Amino acid sequence: MLDELAVERGARMHVREALIIALRSMGAARLRTALTMLSIVIGVTAVIVLVGLGNGMKTSFNEQMGSLAAGITIGKSTGEVPGGNGARNLNDDDLEALRKAPDVTDLTPLLSGVGTLHEGTNTYSATLIGTDAGWLNIRNREVEFGRFFTDEEYRAKAKVVVLAPRAVLYLYGGDGAAAVGSEVKVNRANYKVVGVLRTGGDQDNIAVMPMTTARYSVFGVGPGGDNLSGIGVMATSADRVPAAVDEIHAILDKQHLVKEPGQRDYSIVALINQMEDTDQYLTLLTWFAVGVAGISLFVGALGVSNIMLVTVTERTSEIGIRKAIGARRSAIMKQFLIESMTLASLGGLGGVALGVGLTLVSAKLVPLYLPKLGAPEVSPTAVLLAFAVSIVIGFVAGGYPALRASRLHPIDALRY
Repeated sequence: MLDELAVERGARMHVREALIIALRSMGAARLRTALTMLSIVIGVTAVIVLVGLGNGMKTSFNEQMGSLAAGITIGKSTGEVPGGNGARNLNDDDLEALRKAPDVTDLTPLLSGVGTLHEGTNTYSATLIGTDAGWLNIRNREVEFGRFFTDEEYRAKAKVVVLAPRAVLYLYGGDGAAAVGSEVKVNRANYKVVGVLRTGGDQDNIAVMPMTTARYSVFGVGPGGDNLSGIGVMATSADRVPAAVDEIHAILDKQHLVKEPGQRDYSIVALINQMEDTDQYLTLLTWFAVGVAGISLFVGALGVSNIMLVTVTERTSEIGIRKAIGARRSAIMKQFLIESMTLASLGGLGGVALGVGLTLVSAKLVPLYLPKLGAPEVSPTAVLLAFAVSIVIGFVAGGYPALRASRLHPIDALRY
């Protein structure tokens, strides 16, 4: 028992002495040590900051698009197998039938086409969308100026329209406030502009109006016409989207007399699938950036290995003396491994401190100047992983120099 305690105490003393020797060796060559540590610091910092930026982008995307996760779009299509149904318009009966689906909470009709908008001498060709007042929720859009049309205006077939930013840009020079309350000619009829939508990316070339108005005043559908270009559906929750899709298939198959899936004359697009694809793309992009940052860690590993080889060369005489008085090869090897790991660990700690600091500062500044990018988030996993990699670098990069030092012959080392 006493022998075991003595061995354990001796091991602790050896590690303590090795650390002291390592710090003295690093202090003796401050510039060389600082430059070597800098590569580790840069690599660890880059990993933490890039992962933080990636997490911020994913969080921002999920927050902005979260309400769309339960969105489903139904459109007309053509049967995929021989003998399948041809493309067939959806209609009001389909819309009413879908209201009975248990996992569907909201529905909105969609009727679309192309029309020309005139305001004075300005002209713009836009995609005209006829829908109802629930379109904003289904499409996750917001009104920036004015308002959206009401249910009363929908039932009254009021000639009102809500413009998207690009239409406002070409017709009103981008002045959304000036557009609200004015009249714009859609094809040959005058419509009152009641609102301007907030920008929505690739859906900024549209003009939205009540479907009742679009059906009879714009697209010229005669009495009894009830065709729809599509139907927007909102499931009760994102988790219930698969169940809602199954219910829609069952209802529309019955409505359209479809006997097998390949004959379906309609298509269903669940937006959550597209969101998952985008989320995977963002994750892949983040880890690609981390991989690029890892190159600097590899360069840092080469720097650690180089400085340890130089250290072994400079301390050859010391190694010879230690071996001559009885130091074992394992003790020499441990000494230089501890030195290389100390060097890499200190660089890793510096990188962690700098990386976390930069991420926290970016979390304050990015929302002010790049609000759509999303505030960067510190990832504990990335911090621990980056620091662990720095320790591994110290062990691996110092392995060969330590082995080389332990194999030196005492007489050759003393003569050197």
